[in-house]
Amino acid sequence: MAGNDHNDSKCCFQEWMSLQEQDLGELVESLTLRANNNVSDEEESLNQLTEKSIKYFQEYIDKRTELAHKDVSSLFVPTWCSTLENSLLWIAGCKPSAFVRLVYALCGSQIESRITEFLQGVRRGNLGELTSRQLVMIDNLHGKIIEGEEILTTQLASLQEHIVDQPIAVLSKGLSKVGEANGEVEQALDQHEKGMVISILKEADKLRLGTHTELIDILTPVQAVDFLATSKKLHLNLHQWGKIRDNKHGRDI
Repeated sequence: MAGNDHNDSKCCFQEWMSLQEQDLGELVESLTLRANNNVSDEEESLNQLTEKSIKYFQEYIDKRTELAHKDVSSLFVPTWCSTLENSLLWIAGCKPSAFVRLVYALCGSQIESRITEFLQGVRRGNLGELTSRQLVMIDNLHGKIIEGEEILTTQLASLQEHIVDQPIAVLSKGLSKVGEANGEVEQALDQHEKGMVISILKEADKLRLGTHTELIDILTPVQAVDFLATSKKLHLNLHQWGKIRDNKHGRDI
């Protein structure tokens, strides 16, 4: 049964990555064709793409939460991810504040690459053209996200420290053989993992999804598609780069 739970979680991730790749193709195509589209039709089409992307994210989170009730520990150190990816994980995923930092990075790079055009009055509507109002809203969101991350990080540390409290530490001391399991041990560990799902993982995923949604609400349709395309491409590239690096060191995933 445990083996099936692990395989289900691995398949869930692989399906998500395939969907990310498919979604990326649609987002990039929409940006490429944007100049040839009618403005009103274009905005409607871009909004549909961002709504679909959020819907996919919600469905992935719901599926992962369901699987986490069976085997949450594997989601915190997934064997289907590279060691590079695992070194970057924060509560079984990326830090929500990373989404905001990505927007800032794209804004800066696009301003630098098109500074001459910008001074000439050429406007492309991308992330290099964030308004002062948008920047204030993003900065406020960033502060709120960091506060949420700190709360969850503290909660995770507290939950990890409970391992050396009762009842797990006391049960461990009383065992006659290392690794011995009994009903009390299984019950205590199940309770610990339940806390990982209910208290930590669900809230972290809620913060990730909320950050995504609020950022897209702040951005224009074009900027939102640009952000989503870049974030998905970065995610896919990190996965591939990590696999290549693992293979160089003799590690296969």
